[in-house]
Amino acid sequence: MRLVASKWSKFEVLLRHSGVAKHIPTMRRYSVANLKEMLRLFGFVVAKPIVGTGGSRVVKIQKVSNGYFLHYAGTRSTVRTWEELITMLDRLCRKGSFMLQQGIHLTTIEGRPLDYRFKLAKVGKSWRTRAIVGRLARPGLFVTNLCRGGTQLKAAYALRRTFPASLVSSKIATMRGVARTCTMLLESSYPGIGMLGYDFGIDHRGRVWILEVNTKPH
Repeated sequence: MRLVASKWSKFEVLLRHSGVAKHIPTMRRYSVANLKEMLRLFGFVVAKPIVGTGGSRVVKIQKVSNGYFLHYAGTRSTVRTWEELITMLDRLCRKGSFMLQQGIHLTTIEGRPLDYRFKLAKVGKSWRTRAIVGRLARPGLFVTNLCRGGTQLKAAYALRRTFPASLVSSKIATMRGVARTCTMLLESSYPGIGMLGYDFGIDHRGRVWILEVNTKPH
């Protein structure tokens, strides 16, 4: 079974499709100039390793009135100056290449961020849905990964906690449709992949975003 480790490479494939691209947050490779521009545009960005799993070494960076707020592995801190921010990020991101992703204000349950894992596997010549579940971040964290203490919920239940019941089926249908198109695109570029896990986030306005794609989903 083929594995594709680079988050950047997978998103590059998906961005070629206009229908899928509208579900992908703006991304840049990590640099001081790109961070400054992303924070100017969005006020909140997420830095993550281009190669990495399980929510490891993911950093939330937010512009606030008294400086810059960082949330990393359960630790929160605020620095007052740009220079302090860059010094801290240099320490956190010095091992390996990082990317920046537009921050998405995810729906929450009792203040805890929520996203959705949509898992597909290839059986014979066709792809089958294996799971679609909600993942609720552990209190104090913003990453939702189960290996980081996140709680797994039934997708429909999680959606009912955050949207009117009348919207539940349409949100699931959107995720399913986007995942199927993405799977077609990725399989065309990477023959031999046999499993895919899509992490979808939904913001407060109901827009569905692709946060990550895994070829070895847990």
